Amino acid sequence: MTTAITVARGDGIGPEIMDASLRIMEAAGADIKPEFVTLGEEAYKAGIMTGVTDEAWESINRTKLLFKAPLTTPQGGGYKSVNVTLRKSLSLFANIRPVRTMTPYVDSKHDKFDMVVVRENEEDLYAGIEYRQTRDTCHSVKLLSRTGSEMIVRYAFEYARAYGRKKVTVLVKDNIMKISDGLFHKVFKLIAAEYPEIEAESLIVDIGMARIADTPERFDVVVTLNLYGDIVSDIVSQIAGSVGLAGSSNIGQKASMFEAVHGSAPDIAGKSIANPSGLLNAGILMLRHIGQGDVAEKIENAWLKTIEDGVHTADIAKKGTNAVSTSEFADAVIANLGGKPSTLPEAVNAGAKSVKLPSPQETTKSVRTKQLVGVDVFLDWDGQNIKELGKAVEASAVSGLVLKSISSRGMHVYPSDRDVTAVSDQWRCRFMSQGEMKNSDIRHILENIEMKGFDWIKTENLYTFDGEVCFSQSQGE
Repeated sequence: MTTAITVARGDGIGPEIMDASLRIMEAAGADIKPEFVTLGEEAYKAGIMTGVTDEAWESINRTKLLFKAPLTTPQGGGYKSVNVTLRKSLSLFANIRPVRTMTPYVDSKHDKFDMVVVRENEEDLYAGIEYRQTRDTCHSVKLLSRTGSEMIVRYAFEYARAYGRKKVTVLVKDNIMKISDGLFHKVFKLIAAEYPEIEAESLIVDIGMARIADTPERFDVVVTLNLYGDIVSDIVSQIAGSVGLAGSSNIGQKASMFEAVHGSAPDIAGKSIANPSGLLNAGILMLRHIGQGDVAEKIENAWLKTIEDGVHTADIAKKGTNAVSTSEFADAVIANLGGKPSTLPEAVNAGAKSVKLPSPQETTKSVRTKQLVGVDVFLDWDGQNIKELGKAVEASAVSGLVLKSISSRGMHVYPSDRDVTAVSDQWRCRFMSQGEMKNSDIRHILENIEMKGFDWIKTENLYTFDGEVCFSQSQGE
C-alpha cells in the first residue's frame, strides 16, 4: 500500500537536496506519496511565529510521517524553532542519529567506528523555559521528568537489542547536577539491569565527549539528555568525515519525523553544490520505519557504491579531484541502484527489525511519599550590605520556619564570617521548616518580605521524597 508522507522542502539548500533525495527514492521504487507543505522561513514571513502553517499541521496529523529538509529559524524576535515545536507537539521523544566512518573514501582521523546516538528530545534545557528576573540575571529551567527519562533510556536498550548492539553508554553530569542528571543516571542503572545481555556504561559528559572525539570505536549506542545529545551527535558526525552525511529520525508513539543533521546553509543555497547524503540517509531511515526495508537497502548500497566510486560533492571531495553537483551526485546514485559496495560494509534489509516503543504507563516509576520541608524565596535587591539584608529577611520568618541561608549565583553568602562582596542583584533566601509546614506559611513569609520593602521575584518549594532530600545545597553552605 502506498504510504502518504508529509514533505517540507525546507530553506537554504533544502529544496535542492530534497528534490535530489526524492528523485533517488522514486527511482528505487519507494512506494510513497509526498504531500508538500510549508514550514520555516516562508511561514515566519507570513506572521506565523511557530513556523508551521495550519495546512502543514493538517497533513502531519493525518500522515503521521514528516520528511523534512533543513529549516531556518530567525534569530530573536520571539520566533520558536520549528524543530523544537514539532518534536514537542508530536511527542517525538527519541532522536536517533546513526554515524559511521567511510574511510578511506571520506577523510577521517579514525579508521572505523559505527555509533548510534539516542538523544532525549522533549525535555532538558531545550524545553525553552527562560526568564529575565532582574536587571542583572536570567533564568533557564533544566526540566527532566522520571517518565521521560525512563522512556528514552528504555528505547536505547530496545534499539540495541533489536539491532544486535552490544553496549549502551549514558552521558550525564550528575557530579554537579545531582538531582536532575542524577535522576537520569539512576533511571539508566535501574533499566540497564533488565537487559543483562547488553553492557551498560556510565560516563561524565565532558570526559565522555572527549573520549568519543578521541576513540569513538569504543562506543556503540550512546544515550543522553537533549542538550548533550545535540552536541555529541554533531561531534561524531564531524569526526566521521562530514556533518553533511548524517541523517536522523525522531520517533514518537503516534508520529515520526526524519531529517538531516545539518542546517540550511544559506551561504551555498542555489549553487547546486550541497551534499544530499544527510537527507537521503534520513529517507533511508524513514523507509525502514514504514516497512520498505528492501528499498532502503537498495538505496543505501547504491549510495555506498557512489561514495566508493569517488563521486563526491565539494564538502567531501579529496584534494585534486573534481567535485560533482547536487544533481550529478543524485544521478550517480540512481545509476548505481542494484549495485553494492566492494569494501565498505554493505547494507542489509533491516525492514523486519522494529524497536519496541516504551509507554509512559509501562515505566518503572513508583509511588513516593512527598513532604514539604522548606521554601526558597528569590529577591531582586541591589544593595551592598549583605548582613543587613540577612537580618531583615530573618525578621520575615514565621513560626516554625527559619531563615537558614542566603546565596547568590549558587554561592552561600549569609550567615558568613567572610567579607562577601555583592556582585549580582538576585538572592536566594532559604527558609527551612522546624516541624510540619503548610503552603499558607509561605504566603505569610512573602507578605512579611513585601512589608519590609523587598521585591520577591519567585519561589521554589523544597521537598523530600521518601525521606530523600531533593534540592541542591549552596556552595560553601
